[in-house]
Amino acid sequence: MDRKISVIGLGYVGLPVAVAFGKSHQVVGFDLNQARIDELKAGHDRTLEVTDEELVASDILFTANPEDLKNADFHIVAVPTPINHARQPDLRPMLSASKTIGSQLKKGDIVVFESTVYPGATEEDCVPILEAESGLKCGIDFTVGYSPERINPGDKEHTFTKITKVVSGQDEKTLDIVAEVYSSVVTAGVHKAATIKVAEAAKVIENTQRDLNIALMNELAVIFEKMGIDTLDVLEAAGTKWNFLPFRPGLVGGHCIGVDPYYLTYKAEQVGYRPEVIQAGRRINDNMAKLIVQRCVKQLILQDRKVKGAKVAILGLTFKEDCPDLRNSKVEDLIAEFKSYGIEPLVHDAMADAKEAEKYYGVKLASFDAIKECELVLVAVAHKEYKALSAKEFAGMLAKQGCLFDIKGILPRAELKELGVDVWRI
Repeated sequence: MDRKISVIGLGYVGLPVAVAFGKSHQVVGFDLNQARIDELKAGHDRTLEVTDEELVASDILFTANPEDLKNADFHIVAVPTPINHARQPDLRPMLSASKTIGSQLKKGDIVVFESTVYPGATEEDCVPILEAESGLKCGIDFTVGYSPERINPGDKEHTFTKITKVVSGQDEKTLDIVAEVYSSVVTAGVHKAATIKVAEAAKVIENTQRDLNIALMNELAVIFEKMGIDTLDVLEAAGTKWNFLPFRPGLVGGHCIGVDPYYLTYKAEQVGYRPEVIQAGRRINDNMAKLIVQRCVKQLILQDRKVKGAKVAILGLTFKEDCPDLRNSKVEDLIAEFKSYGIEPLVHDAMADAKEAEKYYGVKLASFDAIKECELVLVAVAHKEYKALSAKEFAGMLAKQGCLFDIKGILPRAELKELGVDVWRI
């Protein structure tokens, strides 16, 4: 493999990609955020996706200067693709990256997008910008491909090199080159998709499928709660069948599962179809924070406790366990819902950066020692630090007859019951 690699966007997705290639190739690692570049040059990744040792062992030129992209001829775009306040695709980071690359593009270059998009975005939205900025013609002077990212933040088992890589290209020659480049580092192998649109669609339905499965579990949780049945007990029993899918109810946040379905529904409506099932799943999952807080408030009322001003604590603020990423965390919805009842919850997180918590959500993280004499403690994120706590330690957070609400199903219920502590789950 004689291609010179650049990676545009050095976040949770881009940095592991750059490091994987950097172990055997010279890589240009580009990011607009100079502070991020300085941090990586200093040898540390605050997202914790890459170790300091891995950074040192990788041959990467970390830069915020677009002109350095001229040193590469195979450009990998790994920038965020969020949604806006109207829950519509926000392609601004991807289009901005296209503009940056386009200004440095040379004949013979290949641009591969990894960002999650709706089918058609690469060729219909990005290629025109690449052509306009470079003055070159796609398919003649340069070509494009798409290879959807499958990075799972916080997961140290299913890493970039160990997950089958879907690859695509606008023509057979480009496809072969893209496959060869990724095969040089991805030990799990590659899958050649029929077209770029197929690869784009494959990515967006991966998380849509997970979203719908979790929505089903959430709806079942609502039903079973009304019946007085513990949902996780039901799932444990059903899970003894070999082909039962092990999904669980809960909050659906982050920048993948809670976002990607909106890319698909947006494009579906553009082509004249209103997707009913996908949108129903989104409504269920987006409503879970409200239902959870309503259940917590109901419990306070049943215990004859004053709701307004009640001392409530939330354990966990990041969007998922064992990951410091705060973006699109649905815990924010829990906090907002509690505030609507006049409750200002204490929030603790074992991994989140305090400055980022205040920047993103205006939340001042509480110390662990402050979580005591609470009337209700809600476990929102299953960080390993919380899993390691004993029943006695959880009980020590509560006021007399206080209760625990376990969103993630990690609390030692039997031991807590022996201590006389009520535990509620969804």
